[in-house]
Amino acid sequence: MTKLKCIAVDDEPLALDIIEDYVSKVPFLELVKRTENAIEALQLVQAGGIDLVFLDIQMPELTGIQFLKIANGKSNYILTTAYSQYALESYDLNVSDYLLKPIAFDRFYKAVEKVHNQQQKSAEPTPLPPPAITPLMSAPVAVHPVQDFIFVKTEHKIQKIQLDDILYIEGLKDYISIYTKAERIITLQNMKKMEETLPTGQFIRVHKSYIIALDKIESIERSRISIFGKVIPIGDTYRDEFFKHIDNKNI
Repeated sequence: MTKLKCIAVDDEPLALDIIEDYVSKVPFLELVKRTENAIEALQLVQAGGIDLVFLDIQMPELTGIQFLKIANGKSNYILTTAYSQYALESYDLNVSDYLLKPIAFDRFYKAVEKVHNQQQKSAEPTPLPPPAITPLMSAPVAVHPVQDFIFVKTEHKIQKIQLDDILYIEGLKDYISIYTKAERIITLQNMKKMEETLPTGQFIRVHKSYIIALDKIESIERSRISIFGKVIPIGDTYRDEFFKHIDNKNI
């Protein structure tokens, strides 16, 4: 089994002890360095060969956010911090996960397993393309990591929401409501911004006031969609695009 080479960066020795203990329990992880010195850790990352960094945000010489910006995408990162207000900014920097202290082992394992699975997939050999039928070369297509969660600002905190949990989103005058089976989450954001944030193919806007998760559709009758007991109208502006998408999904 190929192991992920890890370093742990934190100015608290006890926090490093916990990460070191957790890493020792995971067969596919190897801790090559633990350090309280963010500059030393940055030099290790920039030298290459580090697969995963457990990174504290609040450190005296270099904050975790500054570290991420300087490292500029080298390695994978799991942030470890007691302060949830940094979650949204770190998400914009494409971290793999965000763990709030005190960190439970099951939550730690879920985060590192996600990184390991992504590394395994990227290591799989790419099949050879079929012979070209035209001499014209296509432009390279950018590949982006799979997005499986979003962060939204609520009244008192920044909340992480798994995309698979979302049933539908309703837009109101000055805010939107995100509905899951378990709860309703209210955030100050407009529908256009939310539509741009969500991955295409998984969500679609069906009305000026509604975005739905395609895999949560229970039935479609005339111009109404049923999702978890909620009847959602299909707006005239969105009808053709919605049914074209449904036809492509062979529903």
